[in-house]
Amino acid sequence: METKKDIEGLDDIILFVNQFYNKVQQDDVIGPIFNEVIQDWEPHLQKMYAFWNAVLFGVPGFTGNPFARHAPLPIEAKHFDRWIQLFYQTIDILFEGETAENTKKRAETMAIMFLSKLQAMRGGAGRVIV
Repeated sequence: METKKDIEGLDDIILFVNQFYNKVQQDDVIGPIFNEVIQDWEPHLQKMYAFWNAVLFGVPGFTGNPFARHAPLPIEAKHFDRWIQLFYQTIDILFEGETAENTKKRAETMAIMFLSKLQAMRGGAGRVIV
């Protein structure tokens, strides 16, 4: 069995971001939501490379407010559940190690925070993902 390497830098980020969003675009649960709002995927992917490079390695270059971009979307707990499922699946297929695990935990933390803020904005607690 082949040993997978850990996430080490921008090339690895590009690999997982591209594979993850390819899954997202084709997914029957969250694909339609993303495909409705993102007409040109290239700028979104570039922003995600910069975002994860900043989150994981402290590299400057990301600008934007991710929550504000997601707040108007018709998303709820089931969409976050699916996003996390696809994200974990992508990372687990490609990588293993401390940074890979950290990447999954950071994604899950962001999803929980986004969902919590959305539910507060919408006036209901609903179900929090774990």
